[in-house]
Amino acid sequence: MNHPDLYAILGVTPRATAEEIKHAYRALLRRHHPDTRSAGDAGQQADSDDALSSAIAAYAVLGRAQRRAAYDRQIGAAPSPPDPRRRSADAPPIMAGPVMWRPPRSRTR
Repeated sequence: MNHPDLYAILGVTPRATAEEIKHAYRALLRRHHPDTRSAGDAGQQADSDDALSSAIAAYAVLGRAQRRAAYDRQIGAAPSPPDPRRRSADAPPIMAGPVMWRPPRSRTR
C-alpha cells in the first residue's frame, strides 16, 4: 500500500520539531486558503484546493504526537524528537530546596 509522504507535503524533514511542523502547516494554510490566496483561473484554484486538503490531512497526523509516532513506525522513519516541554514518565521529580525570605529592613531613624 503506497502512502503519501506527509513530511514532504508540509515541506519538513522527519526530524522536524512540533513547532516547525506547525509553522509549515500554517504557512501552507495561508498560501492556499480561499480567503487569502490570490485569484487565479479555475485550474489554479483546483490545485490550491488539493494542496490545502493535503496539508490539512498531513497536519492531522503529524500535529499530534501519538499519531505522528504511529506514522513514523508505519513508514519506518526514525522516531521524532521528544517535545522539550513534556517530561518523560521515568524522569525524576523536580526538587527545589527551601526558600529563605527576609523582609527588608526598615529605614527608620
